[in-house]
Amino acid sequence: MKKKIVIGSRGSKLALIYARRAKNELLRFLNDFDESQIEIKKIFTKGDEIQDKRLSDLGGKGLFASSIERELLEKKIDIAVHALKDLPALETKGLLTGCFLKRNDPREVLISLKKKKFNELEKNSIIGTSSFRREFQLKNLRNDLKCKLIRGNVDTRIKKLKNGQYDAIILSSAGISSLNLENEITQFFLTTEIIPSAGQGIVALQCRDGDDEIINLLNNINHLPTYYCAIAEREVLKILEGSCDTAVGVFAEIQDNEIKLEAELFSIDGSEKYYEKKIKPIELAGELGKEVGKILKEKSNNSYRK
Repeated sequence: MKKKIVIGSRGSKLALIYARRAKNELLRFLNDFDESQIEIKKIFTKGDEIQDKRLSDLGGKGLFASSIERELLEKKIDIAVHALKDLPALETKGLLTGCFLKRNDPREVLISLKKKKFNELEKNSIIGTSSFRREFQLKNLRNDLKCKLIRGNVDTRIKKLKNGQYDAIILSSAGISSLNLENEITQFFLTTEIIPSAGQGIVALQCRDGDDEIINLLNNINHLPTYYCAIAEREVLKILEGSCDTAVGVFAEIQDNEIKLEAELFSIDGSEKYYEKKIKPIELAGELGKEVGKILKEKSNNSYRK
């Protein structure tokens, strides 16, 4: 085994929490390693640099991943840590994403001024979100609310809310919980109320394809239930061949020996919604994702694409 392992991560507070979680999982398995032998390297990404525009206007989700993947391909790091929902569905040539840590809470949460629940918000209240998916889902629940772009890390978004720029914001429970900010949460949404983004709450570990030593290591810390859910959810995205603009919610969960997949896709303007839910045996997770993706694609007649 290598004498030192370098983990690459974005430099945000939340990303580094995920990287440390990955490091701790590795240390639990590598009994003969100490803390100094697993280094976390901060990597600055373009997605972190520009905070006033939608990711889709800047080039998509890959803005968070590409800088880290480049360091992996150039062998400057051994493992890349990603929030799976920020990772493009199509794998970068030469890399392998096959290890997933146990999923955090996948639900969406509302944080509002004066702790007003979603149904208590006044008409024309301004909701902060950077996602077309969330915007269309919220308007599907209440069409009298207004959505306004918000970017930045979790702390920044909460600060903007408290400064009065928004009446409420929507964030993922996983990020809030990891930062120990649960006291800020006004309301949780069930995954049946707001279907999360594919991979939401999942930390993915990526390595070079062919780096057998690291691949074998990651196989030992891979959380299998999360792995099957991640595979099913990402297969939907692959079939849809969507961009960062594609408003799609995808969520899989395992019940006994079966995996249930629920997904909804919106037209480009959010006026139409297409929904599908199916169940298959766990070992057919990938096939399940492909099937649901094909059904949504056919139902929508490509109305979700520009």
